[in-house]
Amino acid sequence: MYYLVILIINQLEHVPEVLELWEKLGVTGTTILESTGHGKLKRAGLLDNLPLLISLESLEELREIHHRTLFSVVESEEMVDKMIAAAQEVLGNIEEEHTGFLFVLPVLRAIGIQKHKSE
Repeated sequence: MYYLVILIINQLEHVPEVLELWEKLGVTGTTILESTGHGKLKRAGLLDNLPLLISLESLEELREIHHRTLFSVVESEEMVDKMIAAAQEVLGNIEEEHTGFLFVLPVLRAIGIQKHKSE
């Protein structure tokens, strides 16, 4: 069975180290998205004032509240456990505030993932 590991990292400076450790484990592909949480926007007072056309000043404010969301599909629970351990090695206890958020979903079907194994 395949598993989708989703890790949202609050501190952007930790992203490269997590990716490096995952790659050393044998994770062959990770998608990285820039993301922002509703709560973070609300606490920053930007939710109601988010402009349609963003100024450079607004961009600078938004840059400080962004996260990175990492997605990776892996083939075993053993790999999921190793990925979680590696993420916590970098981020610390993910249960702590302002570290991140990680969850895992079963993947019922994965098409095209085998081609990444041979690359």
